[in-house]
Amino acid sequence: MQTYDFIIVGSGSAGSVLADKLSASGRFSVLVLEAGGSDRRFYVQMPLGYGKTFFDPAVNWNYKTEADPGLAGNVDHWPRGKLLGGSSSINAMVWIRGAREDFDDWRDAGNPGWGYDDLLPAFKALEDNEAGADRWRGTGGPLHISETTNAVHPLTRRYLAAGQQAGLPLNPDFNGAAQEGVGTYQISTKNGRRMSAARAFLRPAMKRGNVRVETNALASKILFEGKRAVGVEYLQNGRTKTVRAGREIILSAGSINSPQLLQLSGVGPSALLQGLGIPVMHANENVGANLQDHVGINYTFKGKVPTLNQILRPWWGKLLVGMQYILTRSGPLSLSMNHGGGFFRTDPAFSRPNMQLYFQAFSTVIPRSGERPILTPDPWPGFSIGLSNCRPSSRGEIMIRSSNPLDYPKIVANAYSTNADVEEMLAAVKFVRKIASMPAMAEIIKEEVLPGPSIQSDADLITDFRKRSGTVYHPVSTCRMGPDPTRAVVDPRLKVHGIEGLRVIDASIFPDNITGNTNAASVMTGWKGAELVLEDHK
Repeated sequence: MQTYDFIIVGSGSAGSVLADKLSASGRFSVLVLEAGGSDRRFYVQMPLGYGKTFFDPAVNWNYKTEADPGLAGNVDHWPRGKLLGGSSSINAMVWIRGAREDFDDWRDAGNPGWGYDDLLPAFKALEDNEAGADRWRGTGGPLHISETTNAVHPLTRRYLAAGQQAGLPLNPDFNGAAQEGVGTYQISTKNGRRMSAARAFLRPAMKRGNVRVETNALASKILFEGKRAVGVEYLQNGRTKTVRAGREIILSAGSINSPQLLQLSGVGPSALLQGLGIPVMHANENVGANLQDHVGINYTFKGKVPTLNQILRPWWGKLLVGMQYILTRSGPLSLSMNHGGGFFRTDPAFSRPNMQLYFQAFSTVIPRSGERPILTPDPWPGFSIGLSNCRPSSRGEIMIRSSNPLDYPKIVANAYSTNADVEEMLAAVKFVRKIASMPAMAEIIKEEVLPGPSIQSDADLITDFRKRSGTVYHPVSTCRMGPDPTRAVVDPRLKVHGIEGLRVIDASIFPDNITGNTNAASVMTGWKGAELVLEDHK
């Protein structure tokens, strides 16, 4: 059986960073086990190509939730990256760190070293921000962040003006002094190509002799000697293989797969494991519990002026933007679908924003089978203003169904299961309509398509957002961090409570969700986690 100093399960946003930082000195051997395959695919590298990867089983786990009463009984589609780079290879690339108060809350919950001032140096060190270095931004790091202000669709200017007319400030940097306001999003791209964690961190690490990456390698069980994790069993090409870790095993498989692997290995809720015939290695009711996610909805409008629909839909338009992209790595295909955005409070008494905005200069009301129709939008000029909640109080769980590692776990999202979440979303959708009613937008809107002008009463608005809402792909907290082993899965150094030689380092450790997209904080968690590991193995 081969032995490596460190075995990392998962090559996603955190795992790629860990592979790079743990191998950089040359002192340690590192094995990365990735269940998926290569990220060297055109629609992965082309930023707007993620519409094509949204349902593609070659790069996507394509998880489904249980039917959710909070979403009018709908089954929600949960894409997760199954390839090098993980979900950073198929996401919308919006680069948001989260609010200062989010991380200070983590610290104040008993997690020293996880406050905003502690983490800011990591955020700055890992990035190479096109907007330039300042008190908050960093340059010269491995991960390039693009400034999109001059590249977005002209309609975005109207959205920004309407947001200001509705009372929000113009915010030049959501990762700067404050989050509140409207602005354009920074995105994780470089020279018109997606800047995934694999491109920024894993690819450079793979050039080192002390790093080995095994693709199509599904970790199926952690192996223990007593209470110490010593190896990993994995499935590859129909065969079961085992490898041994001399120092540590690190789970970076994400908020679904990390708790799943712990449960399969006998670490989790005792009644669940016993009921499935899995010997209980270490009972912990929190493994897979405390699931938090951001839930969002779009309000879609028919415009009086051309939008991206008129360029992206016809064959000649596709040809035009395709040529522009291939020749110059610019144009709509080099950007995210979210050209603008913002953060606002549904109640002025809140200390920080609780809602996030997204502006999309195209519309996809008419569905297409098997793909998210970003590259084939509606046949009329349309655009959307979307929003999602930032710190919902609803909690769900992710629990295995059987002892078979190939069986997808049961995902219970419990969206809108608290009155507070329903009330804040009701206030939020009314604010979206307020933005659309401002002069800068109203003068170019022909009609509201979704939900439409007939939906006016509070009851109808709630029924509509239950029916049409869905995940915005930010599940966290299923292996959450905390000092108390009765309430958390890992300690502040990300070591699994009650087990030696085992850590979880990915978004599943977030004690609570953050204000905004979770990818930047996942990458930071990999960076911070690697520093903790290296401190313990001097």
